[in-house]
Amino acid sequence: MNPKPYLQVNELKKYYNYKGQSLKAVDGVSFDIYENEIVGLVGESGCGKSTIGKTLLKLIKPTSGTISFNQEDISSLSEKKLLEFRKNVQMIFQDPYSSLNPRMTTEDIIKEPLLIHKKSLSNAQLLERVFELLDLVGLEKHHLNRFPHEFSGGQRQRIGIARALALNPSFIICDEPIAALDVSIQAQIINLLKDLKKKKNLTYLFISHDLAMVKYLCDRVYVMYLGKIVETAPTKDLFENPKHPYTKALLSSICTPNPEIEKLKETELLNGEIPSPISPPKGCPFVTRCPKAMGICNSTFPKKTQLEVDHFVNCYLFN
Repeated sequence: MNPKPYLQVNELKKYYNYKGQSLKAVDGVSFDIYENEIVGLVGESGCGKSTIGKTLLKLIKPTSGTISFNQEDISSLSEKKLLEFRKNVQMIFQDPYSSLNPRMTTEDIIKEPLLIHKKSLSNAQLLERVFELLDLVGLEKHHLNRFPHEFSGGQRQRIGIARALALNPSFIICDEPIAALDVSIQAQIINLLKDLKKKKNLTYLFISHDLAMVKYLCDRVYVMYLGKIVETAPTKDLFENPKHPYTKALLSSICTPNPEIEKLKETELLNGEIPSPISPPKGCPFVTRCPKAMGICNSTFPKKTQLEVDHFVNCYLFN
């Protein structure tokens, strides 16, 4: 692992104006990603995972905070430098149908980023590159003239992956890439991502609520709750020894395929609803549902505490 982070995020915030009030989608998040690793970002729906992914790609503008990619601050890139940045950073979207233009063929979809960024390529070179990408993601040449509605969900996601790889990026944001797929297809896409990582020397941010897939794929995991990161650790450490009460509850929700083991498993049940991001708790965002909440949890968000090597938690139980 390189001593300097490949991607470094510091105090990232994204607030939306909602009926005159501030909706805090992402509230002061900091994290690092190193080259050639797969980092998981997990949490319940609405916690801000996808917002972070879109902010990193500059699809939406952050309210405040800094983002550095390969030691360069991308917060105020010129239009020319933004185009260069987009060559190195790509995204695989959650819904493989809505993320593809229904009026474009497979050839046109994969060729589009090449036409924008590689204008010097001839038609023969463009077609050769498209064939190469199709083969890379497990599709055939006869798929070139088909439209998105003529494919299965898994095939559509393969087209999306081929498009993301067209410019030879080094960093890919995977925004719940298997959530809209059948269970039988999910493993194929995950194994494809894993193979591509080795072949192309890629770095991934893998956003997901499928904890079993995160455990299988990722090197490290960040756990989010209501716009904040509450725990981070290497994948093995997090799944074997979770510390934050929310992480414990999240991991206890994983179903085990063995009924006997499932009977013996202690399930952490959470009471109450997730607070509104318009008016989150002043202290720890999890305080309204935490079974171990203390008085101090209501006043100030706990500082990050290191428990073991690369294992950090934001919780007053350890602070």
